[in-house]
Order: sequence, then structure tokens, then C-alpha cells
Amino acid sequence: MTDVRGYIAEHRDEFLTDLKEWLAIPSISGDPAHAPDVRASADWLAAHLRRIGFPVVEVWDTGGHPAVFAEWTAADPGAPAVVVYGHHDVQPVEPLGQWDTDPFTPVERGDRLIGRGTSDDKGQVFFHTLGLRAGMAATGATAPPVTIKLLVEGEEESGSVHFADLLRARRDRLDCDMIVISDTTMWSADVPSMCTGMRGLTEAELTLRGPASDLHSGSFGGAVPNPLHAMAAMLAGLHDADGRVTLPGFYDDVVPLTAEERALFAKLPFDEDAWLRTAGESRAAHGEAGYTTLERIWARPTAEVNGLWGGHTGPGGKTIVPSEAHAKLSFRLVAGQDPATVEDQFRAWVAQRTPSGVEAEVRTSGGGVRPCFSPIDAPGVRAARAALEKAFGTEVLFTREGGSGPEADLADILGAPLVFLAVGLPGDRIHAPNEKVEIPLLLKGAEAVALLWEDLGSAPR
Repeated sequence: MTDVRGYIAEHRDEFLTDLKEWLAIPSISGDPAHAPDVRASADWLAAHLRRIGFPVVEVWDTGGHPAVFAEWTAADPGAPAVVVYGHHDVQPVEPLGQWDTDPFTPVERGDRLIGRGTSDDKGQVFFHTLGLRAGMAATGATAPPVTIKLLVEGEEESGSVHFADLLRARRDRLDCDMIVISDTTMWSADVPSMCTGMRGLTEAELTLRGPASDLHSGSFGGAVPNPLHAMAAMLAGLHDADGRVTLPGFYDDVVPLTAEERALFAKLPFDEDAWLRTAGESRAAHGEAGYTTLERIWARPTAEVNGLWGGHTGPGGKTIVPSEAHAKLSFRLVAGQDPATVEDQFRAWVAQRTPSGVEAEVRTSGGGVRPCFSPIDAPGVRAARAALEKAFGTEVLFTREGGSGPEADLADILGAPLVFLAVGLPGDRIHAPNEKVEIPLLLKGAEAVALLWEDLGSAPR
């Protein structure tokens, strides 16, 4: 560990200089005008990886923005293979006026590095390059103790549209024993943690139709079905008195929290009043009975009404029975659930509750995003936790995240377990103006991966 830390400290400035050069490329995947920049970002990373010694480096076209693949084979042919996933594209920078610095001119202020992509995700991709070199330098090796396959996509911030197809097409090149994700956050700088799952997502739009046109409420009100009344009644029944979603079968496949997970969640220094202030000054916590706020947003599925409209919504009165009512809904899903199954459950639930004289139409997102999950007792999770605890010198706790990403595709298509090892913070202003990363945490991330590769390479097989 001393040699690893010494190497990282010695090469800190060089690491940051290179990272700043990469961050200066405005690789905004969601803006077609920046397509050449996303390509330039991929090319820059590929050139850098070749320069630091990766024997195999390729830029993979996807039908959209390019991904970068690099491989460094372990000296021991029986050593495990690890895919390290991250992304080199970034979010747009608007509103530009709220930035204190140019978003693509990275600036150091004390221990912080400010600029778009510093935390999400170029900085967290880049610490792997430092950690790999530090581990090899500490042992005098010319090859890593495990085979490293770095996969850095260019479309994560615009939906990973081509990513699953890329994984299928390159499945043989990406064969591995474990997938390490460095695109999440820790609880705080002084309470290091590991993410063990991300929720999935599917969306639906519901339309209820009654009469062929709006009707005079004096002539027809109370004598024909009102679609808005039907919609209100239907959505009011989406949850029961305990806050549980009422779709039949909705919870059947949910992987329950273990007692150990709940105990570790409870050890996190969570201030619910402070959290409520960040939640739009919300006045009270609310949700499924029997679970804490953290458990609800990390490990329990949800159904939310995102929008509701119909009939007359302009100024003044208009006494009608409206012909249609509309609602948009979203479902956040957790380990074990499948978006397509939930969409079918919602259609069946709507059909069961649609009153006579009303026609229902359900449109869904067509598959959505699947949730992902890593049990805390999985070997890879245990190994990564041990490496982080050595690097930070303290107990590492566990979290999950409420957001959604392509991690389930990685696990399913490559057939390997996920391990989340990341050092971003909730306060890094990811996707917002003045995005930043804590430089000491990037260096701790590099230290942790150096230790992890050594531990995995020396483990009995």
C-alpha cells in the first residue's frame, strides 16, 4: 500500500494535467452539433491509453457516438478478467450564466476540480488509469494481476441508445468474470460507501375516452360517464392505505431487503429534515408503510402520477362533460422486476378498473430500463469493499441509487456480476452548473482499484 500511495502522490500533477486536457473536449452526446467533439473525446482517450501502455486499444463505432475499448491481458492466463465500465460523454452545460468558470476549462480550487465531466464520468473513468499503473509499479510487474478490459461508451448521457447492440456484437471481446462500474456516488467524503443497485424505469400514458365530443353538463351531466371522474377514481386507487401499489403481481418478483442491508442503511448519518429541504421544501416524508425513507428511494418500487389533464383548463368556467382525460405515469422498479411485465400489469389493472361506457388506451415506453442489483455478500462486492476500506482506513457502508442506467444490460448480456466502485459525491453538482470532483477522492479511487486488482489476482482459484 505504501508503494501504491507513493506512486499516486508522485504522479498526481501529471494525472490532473492529462485529465484536464480530456475534460476540455466538450463531448455533449445529446447535442448533434457536438458529435465531432464526442468523436474527438474518444480519439483522445484512445491515444492516451496507448501512451500509458495498453497493448490493445480500439475505437468502436456504434451507429451513434463511439465507444472506446482497451485491453491489458494479465501475465497469468488463469487470472480473472474484469470489464471496467464508464462513459466519456457529458451533459449539456446550460444555463451557462450559472457557471462560475468556463465549463470546459477545468479549474483547480483547493482540493476541487471544477468543470463538466469532472465527476460524471471522465474523472471517475480516469482514476482507473492511475490505479492500474500504481499497482503495477508497486510490484514491478509489466502486466496487471487481472485482465483489464476498459469499456467507455459515448452515449450514456443520451440514453445509451446503441449500447445493448454493441454489447451483443462484441460479446466475445468483452468476456469477463466481473464488471466494475465507476459512475455512481458515495455517501460522503468521510463516510465512504458502495452502491449495490440502481432502480429501473418504465413509463405509461393513459387516455380515457367517453362521449365523442364535449357535452353540455346541464343536458348530459350525471347521465353519462365523465372520463375525468373515471380517471380521478382510477388514479386514487393506484395505492392502498399503506402506500403500496395496487397492480396485481407488482411485488411478486421484488428482491426483499435483507436484515443486514437494512442495518447497514440505518448506520448512515441520514438527516430526514435536511433531506426534506432538498426535496423542494417538502413538508413530510411519505411512502410505503414499514420502510424508511432511504429504503423507499433505494430498494422499493414506486408508481407516480407525473401529469393529469383533460376538459377545460383555461380561464373562466366551461360547464361540460369532457370527452377525454389523460395522465402520464412512471414506475421506478427494483431488483427482480421487469419493465415489460410491469407494463402488462398496468394494462390489466386499467382494464379491470375502466367503467362501462369509457374506453381506455395505454401507451408505454416499450421495455423501459431494467433495474440492477449486487448482493452485499457477493465475492466481488466483498473484495471491492475490502479494497476501499484499506484505501480509506474506515468501514465502508452500502447505498443504492434511485436513478437508472445501462448497468442491467451489461450484467445480462455479458453474464457477469456487477460491482460499483466510485468516489463521486451527491454534492458534486452532477448535470448542473459548477460540476466538481474532490481530487483526494479521485486519488483514493485509484488506490482502491490498485488494491482490488492485486487482491483479485492473488485470490485462490
